Amino acid sequence: MERTTSRAEADQARADMGVEARQQFMTGKQQKGVFSQIAANPKIVFIAFFASLGGFEYGYQQGVLGQSLVMHRFVSNFPSVVASSAATGWLTSVLQLGGIVGSLSAGFLGEIFSRKYTMLMACLWVILGSYLYVGAHAGASSLLYAGRFFTGLGVGLFSGVGPLYNAELAAPEIRGFLVSFYQFATILGIMLSFWCGYGSNYIGGTGDGQSNLAWRLPSIIQGIPAICLAIGIYWMPFSPRWLVKKGRTEEARRTLAWLRKLPENHDLVEFEYLEILAEAEFERRAFARAYPRLAEKQKQSQFMEQVGQYANCFRTWDNTKRCITVWLIMFFQQWSGIDAIIYYASNVFKSLGLTEGTIALLATGVTGVVFIVSTVPAMLIIDKVGRKPMLIVGSIVMCVSMVIVGVIVACFHHDWPAHVAAGWTAVALIWVYIAGFGATWGPVSWTLVSEIFPLSIRAKGASFGAFSNWINNFAIAFFVPPMLKHWQWGTYIFFAVFLAVGILWVWYFLPETKNKTLEEMDRVFGSNTGEQDALLLREAQRDVGLLAFLDGNRAADEKSGEGSFASVQHESKV
Repeated sequence: MERTTSRAEADQARADMGVEARQQFMTGKQQKGVFSQIAANPKIVFIAFFASLGGFEYGYQQGVLGQSLVMHRFVSNFPSVVASSAATGWLTSVLQLGGIVGSLSAGFLGEIFSRKYTMLMACLWVILGSYLYVGAHAGASSLLYAGRFFTGLGVGLFSGVGPLYNAELAAPEIRGFLVSFYQFATILGIMLSFWCGYGSNYIGGTGDGQSNLAWRLPSIIQGIPAICLAIGIYWMPFSPRWLVKKGRTEEARRTLAWLRKLPENHDLVEFEYLEILAEAEFERRAFARAYPRLAEKQKQSQFMEQVGQYANCFRTWDNTKRCITVWLIMFFQQWSGIDAIIYYASNVFKSLGLTEGTIALLATGVTGVVFIVSTVPAMLIIDKVGRKPMLIVGSIVMCVSMVIVGVIVACFHHDWPAHVAAGWTAVALIWVYIAGFGATWGPVSWTLVSEIFPLSIRAKGASFGAFSNWINNFAIAFFVPPMLKHWQWGTYIFFAVFLAVGILWVWYFLPETKNKTLEEMDRVFGSNTGEQDALLLREAQRDVGLLAFLDGNRAADEKSGEGSFASVQHESKV
């Protein structure tokens, strides 16, 4: 037993040394920061840019419909849709139905057909949906619904596979930047959709002479990034991690070398290649540990393998607790009312006294600017401040804003022209509410979803969080129009109540995950899964040769004394 423990400790020490040594090698050998690395290898940024067009589409579609609903020509073409709160709710929420299907299928399709081809499928769905929507005409609204559903399928696929593709292509040193780039593109899409709607509203005038192009142009623009991405995908590489899982190991090594602009036999390429091999072997063993019978049949049925990996998320009570936690994170995020404001921003501002459609659209455009400006600082402080404090402060700001807006609407909604100042105060508080979300719940919720699961179920657990986001999003999109129509001020109080409950849940039940290791996360959830995963990962690292590679580099470097893993590590400690 003592000998076994010593060996495990030695493997752990070498694995830890591998992570530290890689960072020190990059510092000592190349001495480049994140932006210096990007400047030296710009093609990885171009690849991430194209992949992030999916994030842009995900954000852009959220603002398109809300703009149309207050345009004169759209209202006159489709009066049955605009006049009925139920029809408006269905037109909005049918996109979420497509998103639910897309996000659930992203995990299967991404593993079976590759991340690259799954993004191509997403592009095709978005292109189809965008131009079906454009094809609708007066008295025939069915294409609006079909277009929204197919667009939802596309953006649902994007939301499941896009960030994963970016993360798997990026070097560890710039991975956080490129993944954040995807999220930033999403918010940028929201903002630009607001301003596109504001600008196109003037095509042909804002009255009876308004052109159909006014409401069609934003959807036409929506299809353009998808077309660019569909074409650009031809030149984009497969994920090295997916290639390894498919047994195409030499192609994976070549792809890594091409992505890093280094020779195939370079130490960094070899190190990262072995890391990917070890992770793939770890996932295979973790699955076999959980489902030994199914693991024997996985070569015959990739579909059943994927089903088994989802089932593994609920195999133990501690894993189930983590799934419940991510479900509630996205539940409280959505029932804070954020997507009600994003989807129906123009209608909300009209209900607050901005009765002229053009002014409502302008206020909506400002909402997009506030959203994107408030999000950037949050990305910089999240690892310093922590998750819980940000969520609590954000919830308080949002809750107070909603309560005051509700009181203002209750007092003055019967005569906005006589209470213009009150209306603009309510609009300003909506902007404060948006800033509160953008600086807290927006980035923090997705960070939490990605970090509380052990390695063996992290990908599938994160997709479960995305599913929660979509299904709660669907409910919000469907129920808000009748709520705004019949409850009026009560709608804002309704969301304030959920924010207040969310504060209590975060305070008493949500664990702080800032700087937590897998083993520390286990203690939070009363589990040892992370510890078991860590041991299994060390064994995989040893068996694929990663630990021997590190030992070999250290021995060679001690003899040569030249820039390296071990020599740099030694110098950093002196």
